[in-house]
Amino acid sequence: MNVSRLAAASAVAATSVLVFSGAAFAHVGVQPQGEAAKGGYAVVNVKVPNERDNASTTKVEINLPAEHPLSSVMPQPVPGWKVEVEKAKLDKPLEMHGKQITEAVTKVTWTADGAKIGPGEFQQFPLSLGRLPEDADQMVFKAIQTYDNKEVVRWIEEPTEGGEEPESPAPVLKLSAASDDHHGAGAAGAAAEDDAKASGHGEDAKSETASGSSSDSTARVLGVVGILVGAAGVAFGVLAGRRRSA
Repeated sequence: MNVSRLAAASAVAATSVLVFSGAAFAHVGVQPQGEAAKGGYAVVNVKVPNERDNASTTKVEINLPAEHPLSSVMPQPVPGWKVEVEKAKLDKPLEMHGKQITEAVTKVTWTADGAKIGPGEFQQFPLSLGRLPEDADQMVFKAIQTYDNKEVVRWIEEPTEGGEEPESPAPVLKLSAASDDHHGAGAAGAAAEDDAKASGHGEDAKSETASGSSSDSTARVLGVVGILVGAAGVAFGVLAGRRRSA
């Protein structure tokens, strides 16, 4: 009897651990599609899981970090969801392609319009972001999740380095090192030219070109001289023949 009770208690404890562990990891997150490099552009997915077994998610709000305003934020349409983008004036304008940007997106809101995130489901909301900051290793996006039973969950607690994960952590986008891909072709060409100069091949090529041009010019001069000499010889022969005949 005691053994049966102990086994039952152990099973309940194990189930509780699994349930609470699942709840701890099932929070709103921001995941890049590929790479999110400093100073570049990226497409990220706002991943929203449903934590409740008796309610559905009907609204998701993402607040963009004010300390790192982005000049471009574009949501991808998601069937069954209506999206709203809010902007605000910037205290300090941003430079983008030679133009000044005086306002930036502060919040993106998705509201269910024929769709929901049901129990045991999740939904991804893609966003195109840029230009990402060059002076930060991460960006924190505070989120608010609303259920159809009027419950509101605020994912706004910022994580601390080396500390435990908060109960309601805010989504964090990790930024990778800056990439020079957009200058790849120019850099490769410049590097090849520099390597040629450093190894002396550049000067050798110039010398070979100059030598070839000089040889070609000499050959042409000699050819012309030969023709003139030949013509003079023919003329001399003709004159000599006429004198003998006379």
